[in-house]
Amino acid sequence: MELTFLGTGAGVPSKERNVTAIALSLLQENNSVWLFDCGEATQHQILYTSIKPRKINKIFITHLHGDHIFGLPGFLSSRSFQGGEDPLYLYGPPGTQLFVETSLKVSKSHLAYPLYIEEIGEGKVLEDDQFIVHAVKLDHGIDSYGFRVEEKDKPGKLLVDKLKKIGILPGPIYKQIKENNTVTTADGRVIHSKNFIGPSKKGRTLCIFGDTRYQESHANFARNADILVHEATFDRESEHLAYEYFHSTTVQAAKLAKRGNVNTLILTHISSRYQEKATNTLLTEAREIFPETYLADDFYQKTIEKQD
Repeated sequence: MELTFLGTGAGVPSKERNVTAIALSLLQENNSVWLFDCGEATQHQILYTSIKPRKINKIFITHLHGDHIFGLPGFLSSRSFQGGEDPLYLYGPPGTQLFVETSLKVSKSHLAYPLYIEEIGEGKVLEDDQFIVHAVKLDHGIDSYGFRVEEKDKPGKLLVDKLKKIGILPGPIYKQIKENNTVTTADGRVIHSKNFIGPSKKGRTLCIFGDTRYQESHANFARNADILVHEATFDRESEHLAYEYFHSTTVQAAKLAKRGNVNTLILTHISSRYQEKATNTLLTEAREIFPETYLADDFYQKTIEKQD
């Protein structure tokens, strides 16, 4: 699992930062890439990475402000010309379907792949064999969501030496033991799999929040996440502006990460008022509260390591 920040700015693009889009590479897990938000020029940003648009098969939209969705029609159209034939699943707040279908209809764009749009609310968004994704409603004036991506725990290793000691030698029965609670051997013995499989390997958890005011209750949604991606549109001194415009400060994001006991905090959605060296101050403010904080620039990458 690897995050690539395709755009880290707030509101409008600047020379240093494009508007919001984050790619989650799951190539090793299921040979796909998931996209969170798709601000203007996201497809252009992708050209500077190794990401293949045809590998993007899920897009999650946090909210419908332009800096998070204006790149969507262009990306969807271009994916057809870049070898994308597999279905694409799009999840977003109410209004997502109208925006996409109107954009494609008016521009007379034709997609060469099936597009499935699901408008979401709070709760479970999807579940498959490997992942569960939940959404929580944030505080941003319009419907804005945070997403929690949980990788399911993986079964532990088969304790081969223990099986050999009781006379069960390698063969098809090993696979049966891993896949079933109980297995009966040819000589009539009942094997309880839990006694011959090591501890489960804990899955990883990632939280990506859309734009939001600071709310202490959001810490519960991010609880114990390996990585929390949170907006930090304003600095410590601009808390009144953050509240007025339904955004958060660096310090507020750090407080939330600390309260939620997350491992790592990544700040993004940085206002264009903070240029070059000024962003060092933003990072320092957050690290005073939560030391394991990083501030994302465009094309910043972060790997979510497997847990022991």
